[in-house]
Amino acid sequence: MEVDTESNIQRKQSIYQSMDESFEIQKEMYRGQQYSQIYFARLHLMRTLLYSLVPNWKPHLPVCTVLGLEEGKECIIVGTLYKHMKLKPSILDEYSKEMIKFLYFIGNMQKSAGPLVKPHNFIHPDDHLVLEDESGRVKLRGNVLLPSVYVTGLVVALHGKETGAGDFWVEDILEAGLPNQIVLPLKSGEDKYVVFVSGLSVGNSGSNPLQFQLLVDHVTGHLGDEMEQSIAAQIVQVVIAGNSVEIPLGLLNGQNLASKDQSKLSEPIKELDILLTQIAAGVPLDIMPGPNDPANFSLPQQPLHRCLFPGSSAYNTFRSCPNPHSFELDNVRFLGTSGQNIDDLEKYSEAKDKLEFMERTLRWRHISPTAPNTLGCYPFTDRDPFFIESCPHVYFIGNQDKYATRLIKGSEGQVVRLICIPRFGETGIAVVLNMGNLECHALSFGTEFSS
Repeated sequence: MEVDTESNIQRKQSIYQSMDESFEIQKEMYRGQQYSQIYFARLHLMRTLLYSLVPNWKPHLPVCTVLGLEEGKECIIVGTLYKHMKLKPSILDEYSKEMIKFLYFIGNMQKSAGPLVKPHNFIHPDDHLVLEDESGRVKLRGNVLLPSVYVTGLVVALHGKETGAGDFWVEDILEAGLPNQIVLPLKSGEDKYVVFVSGLSVGNSGSNPLQFQLLVDHVTGHLGDEMEQSIAAQIVQVVIAGNSVEIPLGLLNGQNLASKDQSKLSEPIKELDILLTQIAAGVPLDIMPGPNDPANFSLPQQPLHRCLFPGSSAYNTFRSCPNPHSFELDNVRFLGTSGQNIDDLEKYSEAKDKLEFMERTLRWRHISPTAPNTLGCYPFTDRDPFFIESCPHVYFIGNQDKYATRLIKGSEGQVVRLICIPRFGETGIAVVLNMGNLECHALSFGTEFSS
């Protein structure tokens, strides 16, 4: 049997470099560690940065501490924001559950209360901001600093003066801004693509396994004619951004599991491994944990254990990565999460869309400013791994309701492609990025047949 070797299509290659060192926890330990230490590390790091920017911002104004404020004297203070929120959930509310149930029962009996409506976030008009440094804290006032935009944990520089009531009237605000960025490689004339997918939810009764198999066949070049196969050969990387499996939570009730229940826990992971093995056999693959995956809950989530994937982990193209995840492909820098950081921002602040939240985190130079206040994270003692030292060229988040993208530019020529990756199990949509020009588009896999 003769084989036509001339028609063989070779897959393009790219140089991969992991940038995940800061997200890896070498010796995990909780005893004796306080979350105040990560705030101190963040304040020291960001304050040093903001001090270097102040001479070009307001060179004529002195920099003061909160304790050194004088009434009516204009100055600049640098510190950490704290937002007092009337609707913010509290652990103490757990003790009043029975009373709430009773009142709700009485309300229904009297037919005087309508149905309970769950708000999309915890913003309230009475929310206000406080700035804090090592010397003290001061309440902020003014129309420049909107409480609905900012969250607890941000470090900023404020221009203003102390009022007679002891508050600080804000006249201007300085954020860190986009960090420096390595030069984006020039177009080489050849296209190379990265495929992003998230929310596979293998094991969910409502998911369609045919959709994921179509994606696998497309990426590996087993779908379409020679033209489509040549395009598939230009895919150099696949990134799976969290929530790959969905395990029935009802089984995890703290009791011993029967053998049939044990299989229900392991089957989704086995099925995922079979699909990932098909991809890893031909394309480099990064998989990140998400909130529903069998990984630690707090950020940074550590890589999924390789023993979960005996088939796919046998290939050197398979990489189990942390969340957040940072890497370079041919000197194009990528940074992304499985979505927890942006979803948490949406609960405690407001924006017109998820892309605006993403842009704020870049301009604040912090992936997850609400950690550890409202988003769980490991209690680092000597550093803040969520500080963004170098501006990525591609910034992505997974497990979103819909696909969205935008290209933003910084004051020093930085260019960043923002990408919201939709949940594939619900939408059947993956995202394809061209590394040559940072253009991206949605890739939809439909499995419905018309009658």
